[in-house]
Amino acid sequence: MPMTLASTTHLVLIPSYNPGEKVYDTVRRARAQWNPVWIVVDGSTDGSAARLQTMAEQDPGLRVIVLPRNGGKGAAVLAGLDAAAAQGFTHVLTMDSDGQHPAELIGRFMAASTARPECMVLGRPLFDETAPRIRVLGRQLSNFWANVETLWVGVGDSLYGFRVYPVAPLRALMHAQRWMRRFDFDPEAAVRLCWRGVAPINIDAPVRYFKREEGGVSHFHYCRDNALLSWMHARLLVGFVLRLPLLVVRRLFRLGR
Repeated sequence: MPMTLASTTHLVLIPSYNPGEKVYDTVRRARAQWNPVWIVVDGSTDGSAARLQTMAEQDPGLRVIVLPRNGGKGAAVLAGLDAAAAQGFTHVLTMDSDGQHPAELIGRFMAASTARPECMVLGRPLFDETAPRIRVLGRQLSNFWANVETLWVGVGDSLYGFRVYPVAPLRALMHAQRWMRRFDFDPEAAVRLCWRGVAPINIDAPVRYFKREEGGVSHFHYCRDNALLSWMHARLLVGFVLRLPLLVVRRLFRLGR
């Protein structure tokens, strides 16, 4: 039974692009845990927008935002952030549409955010045997650089998209520059929010990779997206060097409290 008591501050935001059949179960599972749930259809061409809109017609706790063309995950999240801010929401929990993220932990993440609204709540993935080895190794490298770029302030995982963001600082950050619109969104958001003084809270969460025959859909391209991440970390390292004095002062202040 979908959760009926609607939050006025926190919503679940699901960016979606040609997600396959898993998206409908993802939405149902999210709605069983939280109200409201918004899904941003990022220029999908697979007919999922129409089916999701039909679901929303029967569920007042579900909203579907349809973008006319594919802009990337970060662009879809930003569209959702702008719509959320317009309706007075202060926080969004982002999760993928492909069924990999644990909907049953939505309430725990939202509670952590409610207790510390000035922070971001980051999922720290617990992998099982379904996780591709090359993806895990690549993630470890990205995590290393994210921690260098934040002086090890505590980014448990830079790439896991199951997390709660405060809307205002993330919107301000994204509208101030043109990056963070595609696969680079999650790690760059975590690093740049740390630079702005938004502290991370890390909570362990399982992640499940589905095979194609199980309905799994992946839009990750190893060459293209690893090149994008490499360019992103190069930019962030330059920004880190420029901000280093401020980051050191902030870190010493935090340690001395």
